[in-house]
Amino acid sequence: MHAAPPGHPVPSGRDTAPRCPVLRGTLPPVAAVLLPLGGAVVLAEGTPLLPAGAPGLGLAVLACLIVAHLVALGPGRWWGGSGSGSAVTLAVLLLYGWTPAVLIALALVGAVVLVHRGRARDALLHASAEVIGISAGALLLAAGGVHPRGDSPWHPHRWDLADVPLIVAAACAHLLLTRALLWLCLAPTGGPSRLLRAALVRQGLISVALLGLAPLIGVVLVHAPLLLPLFAVPVIALDSTLWIARARAREQVLDPLTGLPNRQWLLDHIRRLVRESGEEGARFALILIDLDRFRSVNDTLGHSTGDRLLVRVADRVRRAVPPDAAIARPGGDEFAVLLPRVGSVTAAQRVARRLTTALGEPLNLNGIRLVVEASAGVAVFPDHAGDAEVLLRRADVAMYTAKQDRDGVQVYDPCRDANTPDRLGLLGDLRRALENRDIALHYQPKVGFDGRVRGLEALVRWDHPERGPIPPAEFIAIAESSGLMPRLTDYVMETALYRVARWREEGITVPVAVNVSPREVYAPGFAGSVAARLARHGVPAGSLQLEITENVMLEDPEQAADTLAGLTGHGVRMSLDDFGTGYSSLVHLRRLPLSELKIDRSFVSSLAVDAEDAEIVRCTVELAHSLGLVVVAEGVEDRETWERLRELGCDAVQGWLVSRAMPAEETTAWLRARAHTHALTGEPF
Repeated sequence: MHAAPPGHPVPSGRDTAPRCPVLRGTLPPVAAVLLPLGGAVVLAEGTPLLPAGAPGLGLAVLACLIVAHLVALGPGRWWGGSGSGSAVTLAVLLLYGWTPAVLIALALVGAVVLVHRGRARDALLHASAEVIGISAGALLLAAGGVHPRGDSPWHPHRWDLADVPLIVAAACAHLLLTRALLWLCLAPTGGPSRLLRAALVRQGLISVALLGLAPLIGVVLVHAPLLLPLFAVPVIALDSTLWIARARAREQVLDPLTGLPNRQWLLDHIRRLVRESGEEGARFALILIDLDRFRSVNDTLGHSTGDRLLVRVADRVRRAVPPDAAIARPGGDEFAVLLPRVGSVTAAQRVARRLTTALGEPLNLNGIRLVVEASAGVAVFPDHAGDAEVLLRRADVAMYTAKQDRDGVQVYDPCRDANTPDRLGLLGDLRRALENRDIALHYQPKVGFDGRVRGLEALVRWDHPERGPIPPAEFIAIAESSGLMPRLTDYVMETALYRVARWREEGITVPVAVNVSPREVYAPGFAGSVAARLARHGVPAGSLQLEITENVMLEDPEQAADTLAGLTGHGVRMSLDDFGTGYSSLVHLRRLPLSELKIDRSFVSSLAVDAEDAEIVRCTVELAHSLGLVVVAEGVEDRETWERLRELGCDAVQGWLVSRAMPAEETTAWLRARAHTHALTGEPF
């Protein structure tokens, strides 16, 4: 994650898609047709629009109290409308008919939108749904032979048991239709099904409560209208209970920062997909995305800026995923995307690539243009796992593999998973191999263009008694993921220093380089422990070189710089390995107390035929020399590459052209033969 160059557009946000977009465009026209029709009937009959006298005054005061309550709730409490407002409009509908009920509903919505002007579009939908719901209730009353009006109300004392079904039907038509329309128009797609089901249940319970409350309001409206404002207490309490219950339900499954579902919802949704896909024999995919170096944003720009970045990232993920995908935020700077139908693993991988590319577009945050870099892991059901927990864990493994390889996207690979039964068995074998000293060191020379041996790199090798040679990348990855890496590093350093001491006794003085991981560099007291080992073996500090990668400066650059300074203070030389494959900046490079820089083999292998790689190497050599560093090229396998590196000013090479990595005894013989040959001929080979 870094500042972006100027000139790149910053994409804007996008609203969450509604559940039924067609209905959003249909409701206002339908309401626009109903309003003039109802108004024409009122004008033709000449009935008053609202009840006069004390009932009208009581309704006005109660409406004002409800408006004050809705304004205090804030503009974001849209889901399902207001229970308090619906209770009043239902009571007015039963007593005075369509016209006063519609006017009360429109007045409530209009008063609230005057305060919260940014919600005008939602307010239009609320008003339209209320008009349609009230019209449905009025039609049912009319079908039952009841035509309440402002000048001839349907008084509660005229109600009897025979009217109960009609009252219930009209109330249900009004309340349920209004709430269903609002839910379809305003509830976002892809939301957590458990939350939606709970919301629908709550809406039904609230409707039942209103059904019982509305007739009571009607009774008071007729017999003691000035006491009507007292109903503000129960109806507002009803609303508040609804909002509190809704908020708690949302907290259980939704991330409060981004509004995305959380880890619990993600697991529930994966379990449902496992059941459905298992029955249908279908595939679905889980993509886990993690922002690279997000901690640096929090540390540099502050946590509030980091939160805003997460919101922007969530918006980008929403816009980049397929329409049927579900998105979640399991926690931290991780995002999850569920693809309910994928034809192949490759198809899921393409979606993951598209997501990381979309996230990589520069964005503007607090006046700073940033480029967000992300790593994504892909796991597919049933190819990689048969249940939700395992699928999530394996997508997580793939994501961290992508971080380690720095290639953006990785599909789950059992060979890279230290938690598979096979890998766990290999981990136990590795522990025993370290205890029994069955891990060997091979040494590969670094040779200058004058033919002089500049040093050796100690490379770890493991010949498994049953499986044969295990690739170093495989068992080193197991050591790193299991916490065994410090023990492996100790073993390698002890073995290497022992060999250096023996060579010195035999008159061979050649420095040896040992690779150390960031974990060792961050460990307190690492520099002191290295100095103690040197003293114990009687080896001068200049005979040991430690190779680190660029990643050592990413997690904790201050601690890394202190440790490396302590090592160089003891006289240990430092080398930066695999330069060009990581994310280190020139500022970090300048701060590191290095003596050597090694160019990664990926730039060296095609150097003789690729002009871009040659230019990268040339610039790297010039940069390193300007900082006083020796430059070593890795992976040199032919004479043509050797000559090209000499022309570019490289100082030394390492690779099969010079020698493969050899066991200690073979290295001793090679060093002696090399010294003799070079003394006679002066040739590099």
